Amino acid sequence: MKYFYDFHIHSCLSPCADMDMTPHSIAGMSYINGLDIIAVADHNTARNVRAVKKACEEFNILLVPAIEAETAENIHLLCLFKSVEDAENMGSFLEEHLPPVKNRSEIFGRQVIMDECDNEQGEIEKLLINATDIPIEDMKAKVEALGGVCVAAHIDREANGIVATLGTVPDYLNFKTVELSNHADDGYKKEEKFNYIKDSDAHYLTDISEKINCIELDEKNLEKIIEKLR
Repeated sequence: MKYFYDFHIHSCLSPCADMDMTPHSIAGMSYINGLDIIAVADHNTARNVRAVKKACEEFNILLVPAIEAETAENIHLLCLFKSVEDAENMGSFLEEHLPPVKNRSEIFGRQVIMDECDNEQGEIEKLLINATDIPIEDMKAKVEALGGVCVAAHIDREANGIVATLGTVPDYLNFKTVELSNHADDGYKKEEKFNYIKDSDAHYLTDISEKINCIELDEKNLEKIIEKLR
């Protein structure tokens, strides 16, 4: 069966995201847009994943626990997991490997933790949009050790894309799936060795994908999604 997805959405926990990107609003807009599966992937943390999962259940949308991690090389990786617990474990690991720089909300934006009813539960003090000190090969290995899958994020972009940073997607890293932005040029030259997904990288509710990207699965569950992306 075909399922419509958006695997790269930011919540209000990412300082660069709009404060309207609350768990219930993300779930509701995804439902309005006809999506079957979404992933909320905040920068270097998973502390809003559990709340978004609960909000999505109200709309029969499957939430893939995810994080957008930044490597020591300033490359963004979309990390997707089979369980909230695995994502939270990875998030705690990443937060420990961020530099000890406090967020300045007046400059970068707030980093708000919420429950599924959009009630504020607190804020993260450490700035989440810095690079960790984890090399890309170690980051990928850590995600895979937790049973997840690593996708090279927005490879068509200059900022924090693996191609812009390294000049290519190196074979030794053994990426199977790479991500293009929804607005990537239709003429972008694709390589047969990769599976390609397209996502919104939404920071505003109006950015969340409509029914444009679909994935074929035997059934709608996390195991099947991770297996497909591997």
